[in-house]
Amino acid sequence: MRVVVSEQQLGKTGEPTLNDVSEAVVAVFGTDYGMHSPTWITRFTDVTRQAASYREGRVLLAGDSAHIHSPIGGQGLGIGVQDAVNLGWKLAQVVKGTSPESLLDTYQAERHPVAARVLRNTMAQTALIPTTDRVEALRDTMSELPSVAEPRKRIAGMMSGLDIHYDLGEGHPLLGRRVPDLDLATEDGQVRVFTLLHDARPVLLNLGGPSAFDVTPWADRIQLINAKYADVGELPVLGEVTAPTAVLIRPDGHVAWTGELTAPALPAALTTWFGPPAS
Repeated sequence: MRVVVSEQQLGKTGEPTLNDVSEAVVAVFGTDYGMHSPTWITRFTDVTRQAASYREGRVLLAGDSAHIHSPIGGQGLGIGVQDAVNLGWKLAQVVKGTSPESLLDTYQAERHPVAARVLRNTMAQTALIPTTDRVEALRDTMSELPSVAEPRKRIAGMMSGLDIHYDLGEGHPLLGRRVPDLDLATEDGQVRVFTLLHDARPVLLNLGGPSAFDVTPWADRIQLINAKYADVGELPVLGEVTAPTAVLIRPDGHVAWTGELTAPALPAALTTWFGPPAS
């Protein structure tokens, strides 16, 4: 059993004790119900802060050093890991000299808005916690929304982080979003998309049949996978979409480009995200 209580006084320091929890429960219910043998006790606040910039020269911020907020909704771990993965492959390419330093600017552009949104929705959730008549009325009204399909999908996508959409321009609905974990039939047998990302290398996924595209100039960085799929299925937030002919997937799982392998925009996308072709 887990118990969350509000302390009457702010500013307490040090590790909380069972006696602190007992006093807080007694203040509300008149008894602590004989609580004993706690496994874990911690103290947290709803303080909400975000760094204005995630990068200053050679210093880069991610996770709790870049943003803090109430733990309500359990979103902090997810966005912290996403920060690290988003930054990690870009930083590796810059350090290796594969990509210019300007690639690091996309870290701030993509991740800062994500955390800002989480901060707003956790503040909204904490506003529903106090037990006043007006807040209870608001809470009852808000609790009706998940019974309707569209609000339920939007809220679930927001809370899970599966609705994250980086602004990479106009195009297919998957552009800038997390690629779905499709079942693929490849020359090497059945495989799922996410297993192709285990090596943290970008994947150019060809779903449109034979193609003459020459990936050789980027072969040291990019995997070209020719595959067929049975069904895309329903995606979080988006619902049902038609898979594009080809998809360029970044190491963080987000779609960097979609289209035909013959499109002139493909070499430009490869250069933008994974460096110029080898000479």
